[in-house]
Amino acid sequence: MKSLLLDGIETYAFDKTRAEPEYLARLAEQTQAEMDFPQMLTGRLEGRLLKLLVQMCRPQFVLEVGTFTGYSALSMAEGLPDGGRIVTCEMNPKARAVAQAAFTASPFADRIELRFGPALDTISMVDEPIDFAFVDADKGNYTNYYEAILQRMPPGGVIAFDNMLWSGAVLDPKTDDDRALAELNNTLARDDRVENVLLTVRDGVQLVVKK
Repeated sequence: MKSLLLDGIETYAFDKTRAEPEYLARLAEQTQAEMDFPQMLTGRLEGRLLKLLVQMCRPQFVLEVGTFTGYSALSMAEGLPDGGRIVTCEMNPKARAVAQAAFTASPFADRIELRFGPALDTISMVDEPIDFAFVDADKGNYTNYYEAILQRMPPGGVIAFDNMLWSGAVLDPKTDDDRALAELNNTLARDDRVENVLLTVRDGVQLVVKK
């Protein structure tokens, strides 16, 4: 992931952001050592942002599309109110195994359910309102995830999309993923069903609130 910030600024922001718990720091280290594409890890800056968003929104049900090794789900679990829970979806068997072990060893094992399989199938089976969603998975399906989640979200529900600046590639889209993200950014900016803001946190986080 190419940095979009001045040299040193992201390190400064990292240093001036409250440190994550030790179990998350260990998970980050394990991810760097064992996983292909470890840059997919959410990391401290975005992880602490997700925790704070969940603390502010106080959702009873959180849906995550794209677990990877579980760092983001555990970050959100820290901010859950009493009775809140997370369902998170992952297709990669290796990532799923690392994430499940991390969930089991964490203080939030009873609050996180990991489901293996296509996320659109999981979303279609959700019976309760989705109060908060975090999407960080296959970019070509982002618009499909958006529509499926929004249908099951009450007014005031929040969706956070990761990688919405895509290392700057959205400025001049050339690949299918580039175009999918740029098109969703365009859609969100003019969709009357929602309010949105595109943040320049790490690789770009779109925050979307259903009206």
